[in-house]
Amino acid sequence: MSSKMATYLTSELTATSEDCKLLENMNKLISLKYLEMKDIAVNISRNLKDLNQKYAALQPYLDQITLIEEQVAALEQAANKLDAYSKKLEAKYKKLERR
Repeated sequence: MSSKMATYLTSELTATSEDCKLLENMNKLISLKYLEMKDIAVNISRNLKDLNQKYAALQPYLDQITLIEEQVAALEQAANKLDAYSKKLEAKYKKLERR
């Protein structure tokens, strides 16, 4: 009976040992994966920082573009008012010319 018990215990210990080896291998792989993910995160962070710096450098130009857009809109309104006024003057002139 002790031979069967020894075989059983050896099998159990072998299975436990194999489980531990498997867990150790899984931990190593996960550790490597986390290192890869860390490198990716660092690269993303660096790229984001670069993009923010570039955006900050472009901000004065973007502000100028916004200002120009506002000025163009105001100029367009003035041009439309001037056009309407000139049409009224033309109509008045033609009316006076008929008399």
